[in-house]
Amino acid sequence: MISFGSPKFTTEIIFRPGLNYSEAELNELHAEILDVAKSCLDEIPDYQCLSGRREEYSRLIIAIARGADGKLLGFCSSYILDGGKMGNILHLGLTCVTPFARRMGLTHRLTSKVVVNYLVNYSLFKPTWITNVACVLSSLGNVALHFDDVYPSPFMEEPTQEHVEIARLIDQKYRNELYINKDATFDEDHFVFERSVCGTMFEKSETDRKFYHRDEDLTHFYMDLIDFKNGDEVLQIGKISLMSFPFYLLRSFRRKLNVTRFLEQGETVA
Repeated sequence: MISFGSPKFTTEIIFRPGLNYSEAELNELHAEILDVAKSCLDEIPDYQCLSGRREEYSRLIIAIARGADGKLLGFCSSYILDGGKMGNILHLGLTCVTPFARRMGLTHRLTSKVVVNYLVNYSLFKPTWITNVACVLSSLGNVALHFDDVYPSPFMEEPTQEHVEIARLIDQKYRNELYINKDATFDEDHFVFERSVCGTMFEKSETDRKFYHRDEDLTHFYMDLIDFKNGDEVLQIGKISLMSFPFYLLRSFRRKLNVTRFLEQGETVA
């Protein structure tokens, strides 16, 4: 466990707690996570860190944030997936932040801690694959901006064969872990799971602007891929490395400047 601090909150990284936590420690962590999740979700799904199962916690890297009083403010729980010949894959997973702490930048901070911890432990000297499944437009936009070679995104016109192979692996092997409806149809041309969250607590309304990305062009790019009434989700696949991670702010700034030009003219943005 690694701790970091600020005047308003502290963050901790918990690496695969199912492997080394006692039953009491795991139950305590699970109870705290559920308290935060209940402030974000109308219904608690039985998957990932929300399940409380040790086998699930054995595959998770969890970043948590606590207030000055020690109370949990938010968490980011990410899966380590076995990608076979692709090596390990980091699925960015589930992030929840209590409503009164949502202007503290916790989502970004917690995700960053998870990614750096994963890279240090699994991919110190080479890029690693990451995945994200979401219908939240802000989440999709942030992954497009902050990671490399993300498909689908405005910055990559076509997927590589590796992207396609990972997408097929997710479709065929990891639906349960990623809370993808077993009856959802995978559109391999656009990397969209159709009817994935229809009728679930993760379903979003197309008109709910609080889930929009602050960059309108990114919002519209992903909005064009999703049929919200159908309960669709986008599968994003990209890369990150310890060498490139420190430069993501500059990269995202450049992409923000160029995304409109890309969408209007069909140009590739570096």
